[in-house]
Amino acid sequence: MTPGMRVAMPRPGYPYGYSPIAGETLARSLGNHAAPDLKESFAIGPVDRPTHTITDPDEAFAWSENLWPASLLAMRPAWERYFRTMSDLAARVLRLMAVGLGMAEHHFDPMIARHTSAMRALNYPQRARAQAGRFGAGAHTDYGTLTILLADPVQGGLQVEGPDGTWHDVHPVPGSFVVNLGDAMARWSNDRWCSTLHRVQVPSGRRQSIAFFHNANWDAVIECLPTCLGPDEQPRYAPIQAGPHLMQKFQSTVNPFGGHAALDNRTVSRRPAR
Repeated sequence: MTPGMRVAMPRPGYPYGYSPIAGETLARSLGNHAAPDLKESFAIGPVDRPTHTITDPDEAFAWSENLWPASLLAMRPAWERYFRTMSDLAARVLRLMAVGLGMAEHHFDPMIARHTSAMRALNYPQRARAQAGRFGAGAHTDYGTLTILLADPVQGGLQVEGPDGTWHDVHPVPGSFVVNLGDAMARWSNDRWCSTLHRVQVPSGRRQSIAFFHNANWDAVIECLPTCLGPDEQPRYAPIQAGPHLMQKFQSTVNPFGGHAALDNRTVSRRPAR
């Protein structure tokens, strides 16, 4: 048994643990029936247990236990420390965003105090293993507030779509993070700030990355901010609760016969450029 399979997701749809190559199809989150993604991943969710009472079984699912390989004792403390650091960074970035959107600096703080974020290590195979029409990760936008990506600066593959529909390569600066906006921010800002449509092409060599998918509280209501609505404008989206929307998108990407998707960020609609 490979090390990854020792912490494989134990049943269909379990949110955390190891997912093999072809374990998910991100393009399905856009309603596209593409081939499964050519990547493998290891995912964890919240590292600090909830202090509030959970009555919704779907919310309890988001707080499922993380799985850790018994042979790598240093892995858990390192990952938990990094998860908490990324949580703090995301909260600080959101305070800057709140000011940029004309809101009070700490406007988002209550909505992320019990966040159900996820973190994944991603490994993409070499081009020799690719097939025509297959991607490392199909085109999608992330569901939550924002994604903080520590990307491989050597191997390319990450692309974002521009307003004209052209795909552009992303070249990470060594020692920096790539930050994608998620659908929650698009909804809060009424598409003044659009979520980032992106994909990963299968690289010529091994590509690895660590993605922190920051989500709001399960019961946080995502709705248009008053500062993002002009006098003659209407909200483009109806209010939603962050958690149920997350669950819906997660379920759309699971491949029941090829492994299981991690509970990260998904969406079903592309955001118009403004």
